[in-house]
Amino acid sequence: MAERYSSFQGGTQRWLWQRITAAFLVVVLAFHFFLLHFVNHASEVTFGMSEARMQTLTYFSLMILFLITATFHGVNGVYNALVNQGLTGQKLTAVKWTLIVASALLIVQGVRTALTWAGGVPI
Repeated sequence: MAERYSSFQGGTQRWLWQRITAAFLVVVLAFHFFLLHFVNHASEVTFGMSEARMQTLTYFSLMILFLITATFHGVNGVYNALVNQGLTGQKLTAVKWTLIVASALLIVQGVRTALTWAGGVPI
């Protein structure tokens, strides 16, 4: 029989959050796909339409949450893949902090962009 394989140790918080964020991302991506491919066709979407969507608190909040969730999900997956490959010690610590700093920069820039798009603070 084939053995069950996962790069995460089952029952841990990292394992649980990877599953929770994956479920959230599937729902948000389905919403995005429905909105931009069925309600409005991608070729019809303009910057102004996107700007108008970003000015609604619900959509803006959802996109910020999507940014944070996708960043965490991706970084957590990369980190755990490296742990699974046997990376340990100082190298793992260096990678962890590099991923944390890169994530923070990505989120800060994403929020700045979203605020500008919503008519807030210019970047």
